[in-house]
Amino acid sequence: MHSGIRDAQRSAVYTIRQTASILGVEPSAVSRAIRVGSLRAVRQRGRLVVPARSLVRLLGQPSDSGGGR
Repeated sequence: MHSGIRDAQRSAVYTIRQTASILGVEPSAVSRAIRVGSLRAVRQRGRLVVPARSLVRLLGQPSDSGGGR
């Protein structure tokens, strides 16, 4: 993979609203996840954003509900 592509993936971030849309939840749920430490966020140019890597990590975790299949 070209190093420029890797750098772009590493630096990709989502706003709280974008993250909420991706996850299908309210922005307040994303803010809560950040506050309790379930989801990592960073400040970038004065606003809180979620690094793509953190979102991928969260989506890769099994859910607490068990899924039941």
